[in-house]
Amino acid sequence: MKDNRNKILARNIKAERYRKNYTQSQLAEKVNVSESTISLLERGLQTPSVFLVYDIAKTLQIDINELLKNIP
Repeated sequence: MKDNRNKILARNIKAERYRKNYTQSQLAEKVNVSESTISLLERGLQTPSVFLVYDIAKTLQIDINELLKNIP
Protein backbone atom coordinates (compact mmCIF):
# COMPACT_ATOMS: atom_id res chain seq x y z
CA MET A 1 0.00 0.00 0.00
CA LYS A 2 2.75 2.45 0.97
CA ASP A 3 4.69 1.72 -2.22
CA ASN A 4 1.60 2.39 -4.33
CA ARG A 5 0.98 5.70 -2.55
CA ASN A 6 4.60 6.71 -3.09
CA LYS A 7 4.31 5.93 -6.80
CA ILE A 8 1.17 8.05 -7.16
CA LEU A 9 2.77 10.93 -5.25
CA ALA A 10 5.89 10.53 -7.39
CA ARG A 11 3.88 10.77 -10.60
CA ASN A 12 2.03 13.85 -9.32
CA ILE A 13 5.22 15.65 -8.27
CA LYS A 14 6.89 14.94 -11.60
CA ALA A 15 3.84 16.03 -13.61
CA GLU A 16 3.54 19.30 -11.73
CA ARG A 17 7.27 19.95 -12.01
CA TYR A 18 7.03 19.46 -15.78
CA ARG A 19 4.05 21.83 -15.96
CA LYS A 20 6.13 24.53 -14.30
CA ASN A 21 9.14 23.77 -16.53
CA TYR A 22 11.46 23.14 -13.59
CA THR A 23 14.36 20.73 -13.73
CA GLN A 24 14.90 18.44 -10.77
CA SER A 25 17.88 20.59 -9.88
CA GLN A 26 15.85 23.80 -9.91
CA LEU A 27 13.09 22.33 -7.77
CA ALA A 28 15.63 20.89 -5.35
CA GLU A 29 17.32 24.25 -4.95
CA LYS A 30 14.02 26.03 -4.32
CA VAL A 31 12.90 23.56 -1.62
CA ASN A 32 16.40 23.27 -0.14
CA VAL A 33 17.00 19.57 -0.72
CA SER A 34 19.44 17.69 -2.93
CA GLU A 35 18.69 16.86 -6.54
CA SER A 36 19.00 13.19 -5.60
CA THR A 37 16.18 13.64 -3.07
CA ILE A 38 13.89 14.95 -5.81
CA SER A 39 14.95 12.08 -8.04
CA LEU A 40 14.17 9.53 -5.31
CA LEU A 41 10.79 11.15 -4.67
CA GLU A 42 9.88 11.14 -8.35
CA ARG A 43 10.75 7.47 -8.63
CA GLY A 44 8.68 6.61 -5.57
CA LEU A 45 11.71 5.35 -3.69
CA GLN A 46 11.55 7.81 -0.81
CA THR A 47 8.64 8.89 1.36
CA PRO A 48 8.74 12.64 1.97
CA SER A 49 7.70 14.37 5.15
CA VAL A 50 4.47 16.34 5.04
CA PHE A 51 6.59 19.47 5.36
CA LEU A 52 8.55 18.64 2.22
CA VAL A 53 5.34 17.93 0.29
CA TYR A 54 4.03 21.30 1.49
CA ASP A 55 7.25 23.06 0.41
CA ILE A 56 7.11 21.42 -3.01
CA ALA A 57 3.47 22.45 -3.48
CA LYS A 58 4.22 26.00 -2.36
CA THR A 59 7.22 26.23 -4.71
CA LEU A 60 5.14 24.91 -7.61
CA GLN A 61 2.38 27.38 -6.66
CA ILE A 62 -0.29 24.72 -6.35
CA ASP A 63 -2.55 23.46 -3.61
CA ILE A 64 -0.99 20.57 -1.68
CA ASN A 65 -4.05 18.48 -2.59
CA GLU A 66 -2.88 18.49 -6.22
CA LEU A 67 0.16 16.47 -5.15
CA LEU A 68 -1.99 14.13 -3.06
CA LYS A 69 -4.73 13.53 -5.63
CA ASN A 70 -5.63 9.93 -6.43
CA ILE A 71 -3.82 8.58 -3.36
CA PRO A 72 -6.08 6.04 -1.64
